[in-house]
Amino acid sequence: MDSKLKRTCIMASIGVIALVALLVLYANREQQNPGGGQTPPPQPTARVQTQEITYDEYGQRIGNDLSAFLRDATFFDPEENTWLEQKMDEQNRLSLTVTSVEKDLRIQVVDFDGKPVSGQTFLVDLEGQGEYKDLDQDGILYIGGLNAGEYYVSLQEIEGYKVPVNPTRVQVKDKVEYVFIDDISLLIKTEEEIDALEEDTGVAEAEEDSDKTEIKKLQTPTANATVGIDVSKWNREIDWEKVKAAGVDFAIIRAGYRGSTTGSLVVDPYFETNIKAATRAGVKVGVYFFTQAVNEVEAVEEASMALELVNEYSLDYPIFIDTEGAGGNGRADGLDVETRTLVCDAFCRTVVNAGREAGVYSGRNWFYNKIQVSRLENYCIWLAEWRSVPLYDGYYHMWQYTSKGKIDGIEGNVDMNISYMGR
Repeated sequence: MDSKLKRTCIMASIGVIALVALLVLYANREQQNPGGGQTPPPQPTARVQTQEITYDEYGQRIGNDLSAFLRDATFFDPEENTWLEQKMDEQNRLSLTVTSVEKDLRIQVVDFDGKPVSGQTFLVDLEGQGEYKDLDQDGILYIGGLNAGEYYVSLQEIEGYKVPVNPTRVQVKDKVEYVFIDDISLLIKTEEEIDALEEDTGVAEAEEDSDKTEIKKLQTPTANATVGIDVSKWNREIDWEKVKAAGVDFAIIRAGYRGSTTGSLVVDPYFETNIKAATRAGVKVGVYFFTQAVNEVEAVEEASMALELVNEYSLDYPIFIDTEGAGGNGRADGLDVETRTLVCDAFCRTVVNAGREAGVYSGRNWFYNKIQVSRLENYCIWLAEWRSVPLYDGYYHMWQYTSKGKIDGIEGNVDMNISYMGR
């Protein structure tokens, strides 16, 4: 609801209250003089009871006297009604949240409650650099290619809003710091806000490695290995009690993904339901995030989003970055080996620096040809190779051995895994 509509609603509400008050006064007058000028008979004297008066946090009287506002000389006087002014002022007041990861600035225009304000073409001035416009009207502006140093950011005046009087000072960082981004929640979107068909287009590269020896049932756990599944919105509703009863020890749940086209950060619509229900059923949990980051800065954003989503949960398994193709046209499909390795490392470093365990998921061919896995050996390696015996000769901690598993509690196929992590 924009500010003009809010003000209109407030004034309309005041008008309705005034009309009701006049009707109440008229009705009382008729009751006191029903004969049209005749003197009413004397009424018995009533006992007057005193009522304790209390006030709310804004200094307004609390009680059951519906006509009390008529005795308030300031009720219909906007200049004197400070509570109403305060509320309207809060609704229209804007502020800036500005952060830097590496030689860049992300500027977010937020309201009094700290939420991004969309639907307006905001203009900001970056001292020494010029004017920048929020062309897509999402309340977020990104400025890259800046030199490290101190900058001042100002929001230009816009009708219907109060903007900060003083500019916001921010320090642009010279090098990426692998730390959690405090305001990352402002960038997280739901699938209702994006075109999921265009954005969620990950393609399982391990399909190319599969053969007729692929095992499609849940394996038997051993002293050195436990069995589990990984799930996302594609598995739809899951009966986790049945899944646990079927012998599943753990589940790696998709927290979200970066859009293949626009790069939006999107939460998996089943994430919260899955992690809560799995935990209640006694299934150990970890999470994964499907990446489409094209540089380290975006990898830190993705890791920060995953960390934000699991903030209130205890994890038994790592937070994995899932690096695969997105149908050939994904924004990160064409990354060179060096950049893709830096993306995976930046994601994992950020997770580890936040006190969580990190890992990398991919298929055999990608570990061989598109990632320098030797630079990621400090993290958990999760191999996807759908065969009875993997051909991959590198070290790995988890193995996804099929995408066509069947298990009670899940309709359709489900990915199945073996963990050698001793948990």
